[in-house]
Amino acid sequence: MKTKKKKNIIWHIIFILIIIISLYPIIFSISNSFKPLKDAYHTILDIIPRKITLENYKYLFESLPIFKITFNTFIAATAITLIKLFISFFASYAIVYGTFRGKRLLYFIFIGTMFVPFTVTMIPNYLIISKLGLIDKIWGIILPQLADAMGIFLLTQTMRSIPKSLIEVAKLDNLNDRTIMRGIVFPLSKHAVYSTGIWFFITAWNEYVWPVLVLKTTENYTLPLALQNFISSEGGTNFSVAMAVSVIAMILPLALYLIFQKYIIGTFVSAGVK
Repeated sequence: MKTKKKKNIIWHIIFILIIIISLYPIIFSISNSFKPLKDAYHTILDIIPRKITLENYKYLFESLPIFKITFNTFIAATAITLIKLFISFFASYAIVYGTFRGKRLLYFIFIGTMFVPFTVTMIPNYLIISKLGLIDKIWGIILPQLADAMGIFLLTQTMRSIPKSLIEVAKLDNLNDRTIMRGIVFPLSKHAVYSTGIWFFITAWNEYVWPVLVLKTTENYTLPLALQNFISSEGGTNFSVAMAVSVIAMILPLALYLIFQKYIIGTFVSAGVK
């Protein structure tokens, strides 16, 4: 009994340390965003600022159209997430419940694209976007990210866990695929759909490499590009303002996690039960 208690205490200490390590970067960013630049460099690891100031946020809002930049990021991330989810869900349904030839081969081709490096597709994508006249436009960063093999893989695995007898009975009752997807498949896989959607959103929200290639003017920037403005050799390094951008950039993803955390936890629980 004592040995079990000791083990529990050790595990609790390990989990507390993991939580502290995970939360520290967030606390670090918030703390340094309220410090004057001098204090930020001299007391960089101090969690509580010696002198609290809003000058970093004031300077940020004066130097960049931050509301427009945040709106750009939100529109791009939302469009990418919704369209990716739509395509992933329908593709997964076709792969799991479809009866066409070459289904297995098509699935492996999809999965194979996960192993193609971004550097291989970067130049072809840029040339296509350039020909379409979408350089320095939000749709220029949205279009190349509208399909995702990982989303298809995750939702396919989830749908395979749904008993096929349910689908067969529904088809015997003359229900069409649209009704089956809406009434049976989606309710049984919604935890995975929501979790995948949040992952899509956060990935798109944090995307830096592709937007920096496509977007040229400040008004069309996304938040990662705004952050780069204050930590690059071109724009100089203003650490405190960069932390203020980080705080603004983390608000919406954290809010989404708090709203949908029950679905994320449900996904892990159901995966563990299986």
